[in-house]
Amino acid sequence: MSQPVQPPNQPQQPYGQPVDGNPYAGGPGQGAPSAPTGNPYGQQPPAPAGNPYGQQPPAPSGNPFAGQQPGQGAPFGGAPHTPPPPARDNLLLGIGVAFGVAILAGILYGVIAGSIEREVGYAAVGVGFLVGFAASKVGGSNPAIVAASAVFSVGAVYLGQLVGISMVLADLAQIPFSEVVGDHFDTVTKAWSEEADFMTYLFLALGAIAAVGGSKKAR
Repeated sequence: MSQPVQPPNQPQQPYGQPVDGNPYAGGPGQGAPSAPTGNPYGQQPPAPAGNPYGQQPPAPSGNPFAGQQPGQGAPFGGAPHTPPPPARDNLLLGIGVAFGVAILAGILYGVIAGSIEREVGYAAVGVGFLVGFAASKVGGSNPAIVAASAVFSVGAVYLGQLVGISMVLADLAQIPFSEVVGDHFDTVTKAWSEEADFMTYLFLALGAIAAVGGSKKAR
């Protein structure tokens, strides 16, 4: 009797060769394939050499403000320009202030002159400057206010000279100051005319000039 012939053994795949197109399929008894060796630690790729800290690239040269955060102003723009306040122009108020300050400053000037029995040029300049400055500060830089300040300053210096003469006459006559002004005012003006000299008129001019300067200073 004859025995059946056993089929020949199938050829075995070589160890480590791919099976059915799977290059990672190992042979018998071989474990799962390892991870590819291209990036063994799974880290992120390093930053480029030109940017070692991973910072954002600078803004393009054509737009220097592209890197700013929203809400930030331009470096040279700043806050919007605030328009200047409207110019003051109150003619009547300015003239009224010039008149009132001229009376007060003239009386003060006369008290100083009568106390020391002489006039002081700096005091006349101060009278004019105060009148012009106050008038223009309140009423504005209207040319009519400047002109009124100059005229009222001349009157203030003249009033001060009369007050000073009245104080001197009251002291000489040993009578009250109010009596000299009320009953003998013509004598006061006559004494001013007789005693007026170059310096007297110079002080009047200084008052007017100082008023113009005070008006310009108040602008």
